[in-house]
Amino acid sequence: MTGLPDPPQPHGGNLQAAARRLGCRPDQLLDASASLVPFGPPPRLRRLLHRALDTDLRDYPDRDYGALAGAIAAWHGLDPAMVLPGNGAAELFTWAARDAAACGPSLLPAPGFGDYRRALDCWGGVWRTLPLPLDWRGAGPTDWPLAEATTATAVATDRPAVVWLTNPHNPTGQLWSRASLQPLLERFALVIVDEAFLPLVPAGEDQSLVPLLPAHPNLVVIRSLTKLFSIAGLRLGYALGGAERLARWAAWRDPWPVNALAAAAGQFLMADQAGLRRWQRRVQCWVAREGPWLTGRLAAMPGLEPLPSAANYLLVRSRPPAASLQPLRLALERQHRILVRDCRSFEGLGESWLRIAVQSRAGNRRLLGALRRFNRAP
Repeated sequence: MTGLPDPPQPHGGNLQAAARRLGCRPDQLLDASASLVPFGPPPRLRRLLHRALDTDLRDYPDRDYGALAGAIAAWHGLDPAMVLPGNGAAELFTWAARDAAACGPSLLPAPGFGDYRRALDCWGGVWRTLPLPLDWRGAGPTDWPLAEATTATAVATDRPAVVWLTNPHNPTGQLWSRASLQPLLERFALVIVDEAFLPLVPAGEDQSLVPLLPAHPNLVVIRSLTKLFSIAGLRLGYALGGAERLARWAAWRDPWPVNALAAAAGQFLMADQAGLRRWQRRVQCWVAREGPWLTGRLAAMPGLEPLPSAANYLLVRSRPPAASLQPLRLALERQHRILVRDCRSFEGLGESWLRIAVQSRAGNRRLLGALRRFNRAP
């Protein structure tokens, strides 16, 4: 390691802390460490929240979140009993991990989202990592690259009972096909699939495992509305799975985990299916336009190699591979007020990697300009 003054953070999006550290206002920062839609939330949601401030604050939320669950279920074509709204996907990972710890060891592809390990630690769960190849062609959909290794692990004496998947994968941005993931449902007692970014991916829904839920009670799909609608401050996600499993999760957790404003927002957004389709198309068009545009320009930068991504974030490797990108990350932050994701907290990565969230065209140009100035510096 290089003795960097700042320890790696488990998440991006630490905007307030970064502003305090840099002595600036949060709105002066370009946050490319958190992968959010740059033009959200929708104006109609803002109007709904203003109305909700006058009507929904005095009373407790519906303990069962029936209207919200019903709107989500209708969108996905499921029974409302197969929907559990949560205080962001992170809360739902905690209950998924309690189930997973009771089933047996978990298998975690690496590099991967560190919150799964955090959730398993809550319950003394054990896990084994399975290294992902860090070279791939195309953004996808591609076949699950660990099929052979997963099969070997599944027949081992101490075989894991649970596998955690992220599709598209975080932090690589690879989109895996439904057909290549489906065999895992026959090999594991519990399959937990994080599809938080899938609605942002052009044609990503074609690879969702949601249609497999009615036939596979050992499958849980967790989604987030934070990413699609750029409402991280509201903390809203949901789990889809077997009714009995989700009823057990609901009995474990604190009352009213979703506040009234978040519940009202989620119901409003999911119930308007035509509006949701329009918004999703707008988001996917942005990803399809800006992702390749930024990838091509980063690839032309000396010392950087962006890997193919289907998502609204890019995993970037140093060229040559052993070089540290930490001086670049710190220069972006301290000199240009641009935050990118430090990858030292991802197992299997380190100082030679960064993750960069795709921005608006203006934001992407600001980032590229800062990179050029760094490369020209003596």
